[in-house]
Amino acid sequence: MTRIDIDYTGSHLNYRLASTMARDIACGTQMSDPTIVAWHQRSTHAMSHRFDGAREETWWEKYGLGNGGVLEVSVGNEFEFVMMDSRDYETLKGSPLRNLKGSDGMEYVCMTPLLGNSRTANAKACVPLDDWMADQY
Repeated sequence: MTRIDIDYTGSHLNYRLASTMARDIACGTQMSDPTIVAWHQRSTHAMSHRFDGAREETWWEKYGLGNGGVLEVSVGNEFEFVMMDSRDYETLKGSPLRNLKGSDGMEYVCMTPLLGNSRTANAKACVPLDDWMADQY
């Protein structure tokens, strides 16, 4: 995996700014549609994708590499990203997936054609929204 370090000395570095900087530099490495596969914030120990028992120091990077990541971008001493180029992937424009809240208060990802006229989450058309299911909002 190729690694690029962005030296950031300013203040108030947040995820939005860091991820924008990472995407911008990835465009300069011949990626036309850079996509973040995994990330880690050192100061808060936040990372994506997280699961109980994951080793913070290494999991995000292993996950990113194992899921198509080819570029690691470090922004300052705070954020680390694993990125891939998604230009050759199909988009989900017009996807029949929607998020709905169930009567139990949980959120679900539902296939709208299976809902029929109902706009209530049900077992036939929906699965619970969790760390593995994409939020469709």
